[in-house]
Amino acid sequence: MSKLFDNAARSASPAHEELVRKYELYRTVVEFLAALTFVIGSIFFFYPSLEFSGTWLFLIGSILFAVRPTIRLLLELQLANLPVPTEFRPYGAAKLTEDGDR
Repeated sequence: MSKLFDNAARSASPAHEELVRKYELYRTVVEFLAALTFVIGSIFFFYPSLEFSGTWLFLIGSILFAVRPTIRLLLELQLANLPVPTEFRPYGAAKLTEDGDR
């Protein structure tokens, strides 16, 4: 298992790069939804009849902002557990055995 939050792991192989692209898309969608719920919630606070709904949108936006680091951590854990093919390993790196262990 490689180190967490190692930038080299992001481009260690095409599979690593594809995984990063997928998770970046997830993170961007979550960030956009969080921002959108905060903007709509803010607008709702201009109308007393919508304040309750605005409060719920703020809560949902806050939860979405909390999901962001969770997505990043899940990406890092998957990157760390993805095997790196021999042709993408730097010189001197430990070789994987046939069962995937070092």
